[in-house]
Amino acid sequence: MRALVINCTLKPSPQTSNTEALADIVISALKGHSVEVDTVRAVDLNIRPGVETDMGEGDEWPAVHEKVLSSEILIIASPTWLGRPSSVAQRVLERLDAMLSETDHDDRPVAYNRVAGVLVTGNEDGAHHVIGEISGALADIGFTIPGQAWTYWHLGPGPGPDYLDDDRGHEWAASTGRAMASNLVHAARALAENPLPAPPS
Repeated sequence: MRALVINCTLKPSPQTSNTEALADIVISALKGHSVEVDTVRAVDLNIRPGVETDMGEGDEWPAVHEKVLSSEILIIASPTWLGRPSSVAQRVLERLDAMLSETDHDDRPVAYNRVAGVLVTGNEDGAHHVIGEISGALADIGFTIPGQAWTYWHLGPGPGPDYLDDDRGHEWAASTGRAMASNLVHAARALAENPLPAPPS
């Protein structure tokens, strides 16, 4: 089983990403379930705006799209900015939108029988709102969202320290992340055994 984590931080490599630091906890838990994990830092790529799988010359989204299709588990990891998902996360969701019109050899939307979860960091409140926005978008595209398929960290309300600058709340975020990983893996295995059929015509 494979998982893909798309880190939607605004910070390009090699800058330290708080979102990546929390994602590493979930990645470690997934690997503990014998899941192979690939990661993408979307801000490092030329992901052009649009809602097609391939937006033409120079667009680096098609390679990410292939990673999505080769994975049973997708995790979108985003910081909170102004109480909302990052602009990078929004662009990733817009590019994933193209999957609505893509089907497999059984005429199922290609997102069917894949599970997805959300991870959020930020030094302000709004994590549940971000989780709800991203989860709702992924469900629209066709991913299955298991119960408690998320984790987050913040020390709101108001501005505060970053995840890597303060140990408070880390154990809660980590234990929730481990539960998230377990729920994603077991839901993915259940769908592998009993896949969703194509939608009725």
